[in-house]
Amino acid sequence: MSSRHPIDDFMRGRIIGKIEEGRKITDVAREFDITHSVVSRLWKSFKTTGMCSRRHGGGRVRSTTPAEDKYIVLSAKRNRRTTAQQVANQFLAASGKQISRKTVARRLRGGGLHARRPVVCVPLTRQHRTARLQWCREHHNWTEQDWACVLFSDESRFSLSSDCRRQLIWRESGTAYRPENIQEKDRYPTCSIMVWAVIMINGRTCLHVVANGTMTGQRYIDEVLLPNVRLFRGAVGDKFVFMDDNATCHRTLAVQDCLDSEGIQRLVWPARSPDLNPIENVWDALGRQIAGRNYPPTNKNTLIRALTEEWENLPQQLLDNVVQSMVRRVECCITLHGGHIPY
Repeated sequence: MSSRHPIDDFMRGRIIGKIEEGRKITDVAREFDITHSVVSRLWKSFKTTGMCSRRHGGGRVRSTTPAEDKYIVLSAKRNRRTTAQQVANQFLAASGKQISRKTVARRLRGGGLHARRPVVCVPLTRQHRTARLQWCREHHNWTEQDWACVLFSDESRFSLSSDCRRQLIWRESGTAYRPENIQEKDRYPTCSIMVWAVIMINGRTCLHVVANGTMTGQRYIDEVLLPNVRLFRGAVGDKFVFMDDNATCHRTLAVQDCLDSEGIQRLVWPARSPDLNPIENVWDALGRQIAGRNYPPTNKNTLIRALTEEWENLPQQLLDNVVQSMVRRVECCITLHGGHIPY
């Protein structure tokens, strides 16, 4: 037991009893695994006061009352982007009592509020929320077996420096700026790669790199739909459903004609709903794998190679789990009336 930890009254009584029996202070300290000085001070205090229980001091008077603590927490909840110093200033104006920024921070922690980075989501208007809610209600009765027939697709962009904050590091306090704890990053990415892929239960495509320009409707047909989606349609059968978002290149007449000619049923998708698409979680996992490599990519070719390798190394169970979460995503979106869901 370290001497820095408080000793309860029962143990204090045992220590005093051992010394009264004639035991040496050194032997008693060794038996209870505490320092000699602690036992010595305890014995001197007992001989002086005749008491072995710990004396509880009054301590410094608390600067705020419980009612004022509630006011501080309420002020932060009303404007969650306000700083601790601003809350302290508001408290001074309201009560005439001056408190420090650290006191505000302690009161907020006591009220369950902690400083964290806000989650970044796409903006949702009332129309977006209504459309999302309606879509989820239409698919509320879908089971995991129904979602297992859906092929989820998406594009994502990866750069040499965009994923450095995905990976946390272990470091000692006060060592943030040591070389081993710094991740250098260009303010503007110098190299980025657009990739496309699809996932479903027990399956995925290879990662397709969109090279030499942007994805157009014709490229979408030639590089994505015909080589990949058509094969899944043949393997799954009539229950097959293809999901893609509302990107411009996905919604051309040529793309729709191609899907119709191949007998591919498309899943209507609500606008601004990346949180409903399970492949977004797979992109995040892929980004973390890239950021956590022992030798991060340094140019376009090594980035492509790393993305391809890490994509193939992602466990299929991860892909299956995120697809199976569609039932919970739909229920959660309904509960939140079409708002952002925590996925």
